[in-house]
Amino acid sequence: MTWSLRLFRIAGTDVKVHVTFLLLLGFFWLQGGTAAALMLLGIFGCVLLHEFGHIAMARRFGVRTPDVILLPIGGVARLERMPDEPRQELLIALAGPIVTLAIAAALYAWLAASGRTPPLVPGLYGLPGGFLEELYRINVLLLLFNLIPAFPMDGGRVLRAVLASRLGLARATRIAASIGQMLAFGMGFYALSRGQLLLVLIAFFIFLGASSEATAVATRMAGRGLVVRDMMVTDFRTLPIYATLADAANLLVSGDQREFPVVDNLGTVEGLLTRDDLIRGLSAHGAGALARESMRPGLVSIPPELPFEQALERLRESRLPALPVVEGGRLVGLLTTDNITDLLLVRRAVGRA
Repeated sequence: MTWSLRLFRIAGTDVKVHVTFLLLLGFFWLQGGTAAALMLLGIFGCVLLHEFGHIAMARRFGVRTPDVILLPIGGVARLERMPDEPRQELLIALAGPIVTLAIAAALYAWLAASGRTPPLVPGLYGLPGGFLEELYRINVLLLLFNLIPAFPMDGGRVLRAVLASRLGLARATRIAASIGQMLAFGMGFYALSRGQLLLVLIAFFIFLGASSEATAVATRMAGRGLVVRDMMVTDFRTLPIYATLADAANLLVSGDQREFPVVDNLGTVEGLLTRDDLIRGLSAHGAGALARESMRPGLVSIPPELPFEQALERLRESRLPALPVVEGGRLVGLLTTDNITDLLLVRRAVGRA
């Protein structure tokens, strides 16, 4: 996810924070001072433990989790792939709420042992007492909120897992995502009528999360069974290592290609020159400069038999519009975002016909 900063790494998973969370932290500090900011950090410490509950269960089924991102509405642990069976997704979805339940139970037991027994199900507003009472209240509310059967909450994933066993993944996702979007609309309308800007932000992220999940699953379904060889561009031009930016500009305007592999005399890929790189190079160095001075060096090439989801993930991680496809040390194609999009649109249209 863009607009996120990496904080640290735990057991192979990067912990990241979205910039909107930092804005929320600053807002809490301005409104309530250091105590409010510490409370927010405590809450998100609990959220992080919740997400690592998902991560631990996912790893039991061989699903890697590259990162977890803290957002204003909670955390999102990104799975490398969908679980193989609805039952696995069900257990992964329930693992997070179980951790939150354990945290709430531990806080309740501590407070009860201290003679400060809170109500088992607290209300929406603060409890009399201090930091631990408030942390207990928030964890109970987060648990109940997370179990709402709508995306992107865990309850939505539980609902999808239950529905998927009978209706299939695509239809189950559409149902859970639609419920999430309707919930977001209702919450947003209510928040606007009451002037609660924080609730508006939460509603926005719920809607965004539900839409993103529906799109991601539709993409995975459309790409099922594909490998890079099925998606790559085979009719493309390359630039020799000695080519100038003027040469690159001539290729750009003479066709539809927007990304050009830069190769040495043996045909080995040395880098990639994108359209944006070319324009920046022309502005900074002039048309006579070498293309290699503006290219992206050190590219990770991909093999033609790499499955769809893994190829898409590598393309996203590179943050480039294209990657070279290499087989036996020879450049055989380009995997581009545009070509993948076109192919998936065609497959979806054929699937609906």
